[in-house]
Amino acid sequence: MSQNLILIVEDDPDILQLLAYNVRSAGYEVLTAMDGNSAMALVRQYLPRLVILDLMIPGINGLEVCKEMKRGAATRKIPVVMLTAKGEELDRVVGLEIGADDYVVKPFSPRELILRIAAVLRRSLPDDIEKPWKNEGLHVDFQAYRVEVDGSEAALTATEFKLLSDLLRNAGRVRTRDQLLNSVWEYQFEGYARTVDTHIRRLRQKLGPYADWIETIRGVGYRFRG
Repeated sequence: MSQNLILIVEDDPDILQLLAYNVRSAGYEVLTAMDGNSAMALVRQYLPRLVILDLMIPGINGLEVCKEMKRGAATRKIPVVMLTAKGEELDRVVGLEIGADDYVVKPFSPRELILRIAAVLRRSLPDDIEKPWKNEGLHVDFQAYRVEVDGSEAALTATEFKLLSDLLRNAGRVRTRDQLLNSVWEYQFEGYARTVDTHIRRLRQKLGPYADWIETIRGVGYRFRG
């Protein structure tokens, strides 16, 4: 996986040019694609560090590209930042459900996009090395970014792993949605609490029999009790 390469997938040439200019100006290398089939070919060939993915693209759409990436062993850990139109809330939720790490709503500020990219990439870097954590059949290796459930690897995205790590480090304490947004996503904007809920739901699905170790504290947030 290239450590500095970002793939931008957008079918509007003006927006694509704007995105590429700002991403390059921030110090990243850039690949571009204008349709889903080309995007998947580039993802498999170059294994970029991150993909900026518009949902409404020709060929296979952005949701299908994201789903295909998350199915592939070599591509499932590549972070995805979706670009969505203001009225596409359902598509944003679906995108998060199938493994996207974050989303930016059009029209967007280039500065906000670059900040989001940097935040997502930081999530994919190891934190200070900690000893592996284990309780019953749930095993978390912080250094290897690996989670095992009853001996089988759970395919967590970088964001899901960061979320689980935050809950583990604060086990027994309630973490509000705002605290999780600040810690994991590194931002706090009105209306983004649903992002936390969606990722918690996905994380629980992947923890299988240990899903209920993440408790919902109604009206407040979440607590890890394992």
